[in-house]
Amino acid sequence: MKRLITLTAILALSAGLVQAQSTTQTVTPGDNFMAQWDVDGDGKVTLAEAREHRGDIFAMFDSDDNGSFSADELKGIDEHKLMELEAGMGPGHNLPEGMQPGPKGKGPGMGKGQGQGQGMGQGMAGQGLNVSAEDGMKMFDTNRDGTVTRAEFVDGTDAWFKMRDMNGDGVLTLDDFGPRR
Repeated sequence: MKRLITLTAILALSAGLVQAQSTTQTVTPGDNFMAQWDVDGDGKVTLAEAREHRGDIFAMFDSDDNGSFSADELKGIDEHKLMELEAGMGPGHNLPEGMQPGPKGKGPGMGKGQGQGQGMGQGMAGQGLNVSAEDGMKMFDTNRDGTVTRAEFVDGTDAWFKMRDMNGDGVLTLDDFGPRR
């Protein structure tokens, strides 16, 4: 829980900086993602970097370090998402002027959030804000035992990465963000 409180403080400070900067800077889709996920700072996020970062995210919320998410840890994820929203962070925030989050629509998509894909958002990318962590984690529970392990959570990165890699070059760059081409 200490990690969550520390992270929350950092996010709150970051949100203030982002809001202060947003009045003087042009927002580029993907900037925030790249700043967080580009582990080696080369302007590209590889699948290995994405899997590493997802492992770090898992560790942040696995407060008892037992390698799986408990009901209390899932509630902690929901609390964290709410704090991000209240701090002006998360999907749909920091969009360039005139750009709106995509519409919600019914169809074969996996997610329920706002996004530009088919269905109710862009699958895993669009679901985060409108679905409880308990419900959202079900897609990662590959053996359907009711528990999401670190391995299942990190392995879920592969499908998300492929969906986000718009040009299919095997890396995520700023070119993979913004309107679909």
